Amino acid sequence: MGNLIVPVEERAGTKKYTLMSVTSGIGLVSQIEKFGREIAGSAYKNYYVIKKGDFSYNKSSTKQFPEGYISMLSEYEEAALPNSIFTCFRITDDESCPKFFDHLFQSNYHGSWLRNFISVGARAHGSLNIDDKHLWNMPVALPKLKEQQKIADCLSSLDDLIVAENKKFEDLKAHKKGLMQKLLTAEGKTLPEWRFPEFRGCDEWKEKKITEVATYVDYRGKTPEKSAKGVFLVTAKNIKMGYIDYISSKEYIPEGNYSDVMSRGVPQLGDVLITTEAPCGNVAQIDRTDVALAQRVIKYRGDEKAISNTFLKYILLSPKFQSDLKDKSTGGIVNGIKGSVLHKMPIKFPKDLNEQLKISDCLSALDELITAQSKKVEALKLHKMALMQGLFPSVQEVVE
Repeated sequence: MGNLIVPVEERAGTKKYTLMSVTSGIGLVSQIEKFGREIAGSAYKNYYVIKKGDFSYNKSSTKQFPEGYISMLSEYEEAALPNSIFTCFRITDDESCPKFFDHLFQSNYHGSWLRNFISVGARAHGSLNIDDKHLWNMPVALPKLKEQQKIADCLSSLDDLIVAENKKFEDLKAHKKGLMQKLLTAEGKTLPEWRFPEFRGCDEWKEKKITEVATYVDYRGKTPEKSAKGVFLVTAKNIKMGYIDYISSKEYIPEGNYSDVMSRGVPQLGDVLITTEAPCGNVAQIDRTDVALAQRVIKYRGDEKAISNTFLKYILLSPKFQSDLKDKSTGGIVNGIKGSVLHKMPIKFPKDLNEQLKISDCLSALDELITAQSKKVEALKLHKMALMQGLFPSVQEVVE
C-alpha cells in the first residue's frame, strides 16, 4: 500500500470545512447528520482536511469491522475530520483506481491483515492502538487499471441498486407510520381521521387502561439457565419494533427446566410483548409455541370480547402510544418504564371487533410488504458480499 499512496496531514486551521464523522459500514457522513450538530469545538483547527477520493481509516473497533473501517470521501469536494482517531491517505499511483480500493476496503480486506498487529485489549481512549506502518505495509494485488475500473463499476451498480431498494423499504415504513396516524386516534380525539366506509357513523372509540382490556404477566424473574436444547428464550434485545428476532436469540431454556417458568406464564400464540428496558417500548407478537420470556418483557393477552391481540399490538406500536411511553419513561443513559405505570396507560379502540380486524388486516398486509422488501435488501447485501469474495483475492492468497 505504501507504494501507492501518500498520507494526508493538512490541517483545517481557521478555514471553514464540512465536518465529518464515520458510520461503520456506511462511510463518511456529516457531523450534523450523525449527531445533529457539529462537535469539533476547540479541536477543529487540528482536524485533517481531505479531498474527494481521499480515504480515512477510523481506528475505532465495531462489530462489523473489529479492526477499524476505511472509507472514501465521495459526496463532498473537501471535508475535515478528527485527527485523533483517523489516518488519512490519498491514492497517487496512476495505475490505481480509488473506487476499486473503496470496494476492497468495504470487503474488510484490510481487517484480515491488520488483525495480526492488534493486541487484545490494546486500545487508547476507545481507539485501536496500531501503528500506521502496518497499513502501509499491507500487500495488495492489483489487476490492470481497466479491470480495476470494471470491477468498481460492477460493485458500484450493485450499491446503487441496494440504495434504491432500501429507499423503497424506508418509504414503506414511513407510509405505515402515516397510515397508523390516520387509522388510529390522535391526541384529544375520540375517532380516527380515517375510517373504513362500513364503520362511518358508528360509535366513538372507547378509552380504557391497558389492563382493563388485557391480562398481563410481568416477567421479571431470574433468567433460566442456558442450554443447547429446549425452547427459545426471548430477551428484550430480541424484540424489535413489530417482530421477534429469533436468529440472534442464542439462549435457550433446558427442556427439564421449562416447568420452572410455567408458573410465571407461558406465552401463547398471539400474545403481545412489550419491552420495559434496554430497549424500552419495542413491541412484538408471539408467533410460535417454543418460546419463553426473559427479564424486562411484559406480556399482554387481550380480552377476546373487548380487543384483539393484533389490534392491541398496533395500538402499542402507534406513534401516539410510543410518544406517551417516552414521556412516562425514566432513567438517564438507559430509559425504562415500570410495569405499574405501563399497565395504567390509556388506549383507545373501537367497540366493534370487526373494525379492529379491518384495521389490523390493512396494517398486517403492509407489514408483509415491508418484510418482503427487507428480505430483498438483505439478499442484495449478501449477494454483494459473495461477489466481493469472488472478485478480490484474500490477504492470505496475496501473501502466498
